[in-house]
Amino acid sequence: MSLSTVRPAVLVAGGAGYIGSHTCKALHAAGFLPVVYDNLSTGHRDLVRWGPLVEADLFEKDALARTFREHHPVAALHFAACAYVGESVADPAKYYLNNIVGALHLLDAVRSADNVPIVFSSTCAVYGETQSLPITEDTPLAPLSPYGRTKLAIEQALSDYAVAYGLRFVCLRYFNAAGCDPEGEVGESHEPETHLVPRAILAALGRLEELTIYGDDYPTPDGTAIRDYIHVCDLADAHVAALRLLLAGGKNAAINLGTGVGLSVHQILQAIARVTGLEVPSRIAPRRHGDPAVLVADNSRARRTLGFSTARSNLENIVRTAHAWLTRTSETTELRVDKQRQSDSTREHGQSRSTRIRFPHG
Repeated sequence: MSLSTVRPAVLVAGGAGYIGSHTCKALHAAGFLPVVYDNLSTGHRDLVRWGPLVEADLFEKDALARTFREHHPVAALHFAACAYVGESVADPAKYYLNNIVGALHLLDAVRSADNVPIVFSSTCAVYGETQSLPITEDTPLAPLSPYGRTKLAIEQALSDYAVAYGLRFVCLRYFNAAGCDPEGEVGESHEPETHLVPRAILAALGRLEELTIYGDDYPTPDGTAIRDYIHVCDLADAHVAALRLLLAGGKNAAINLGTGVGLSVHQILQAIARVTGLEVPSRIAPRRHGDPAVLVADNSRARRTLGFSTARSNLENIVRTAHAWLTRTSETTELRVDKQRQSDSTREHGQSRSTRIRFPHG
């Protein structure tokens, strides 16, 4: 008897990436079979551990339709997006093509598969610079970056598809994912790594020369940007809860996922020093365009609707699990950083970068 006859299948687009792979583990623990659909341009084959991998792109409509026919998923989860604010400003075409057109291909496949419900990985970047804190789901949507605008476009598409075609969905607007699986089965492996917590730990471990802090002149207590950091395992559980909500006939919704507590860049560095005993070498650089000063969630809707918990999201646990993953994967991390340094050196010496667009998942 195949696994798919025992466990209801869930298609996970971008399931070989950071948040997607953690969610696949949570899906498996909840009794589902995660069917990972990923082109592995930024995802990792070794993070696919709890179900089959379909190595394909959302732009391959035939492969997508075949996956729905073969596995009969009861729902779909979408993580397959480019997700770097700075890159989206420098190369918006890549973001509009992948994050919007690719996602629309998935929505069309969902429609053809009897409108199975979909959980969409959205972001707090849809809010932009807000006038009041914490940020509720009713806060005006005014994204500052192409990344945030592409996510908002799909949120709006989901609402339109719901009216026109009866599509059922939950948009999860999560804040800053951080930390790793405490059992070490999956973790955070971006190429290059741009997220604050792992990048700061890499600098503390001596695998990066220093951490660049973008801006120390924000209107915050210590001048650095404040974000709401949520453990990736809490995020993963929230995706399972949203899936169960939809399968039980729950209403369409947009839901914030955060802790409700804001932490500055300096506070993160201090926590790393406390947990690891290592100082983080750093330097100050100008602010990046599109980065708000403060983003902190009001998570009351998530708690009320999903039974959402942030039990694993204390800062020490985030740092501890991220540090454990990065030390466990030291050899591959060093290789990745060396390659990035070589790439940076090549660009500094005037050689051209490839302009071929790839469509990363997760």
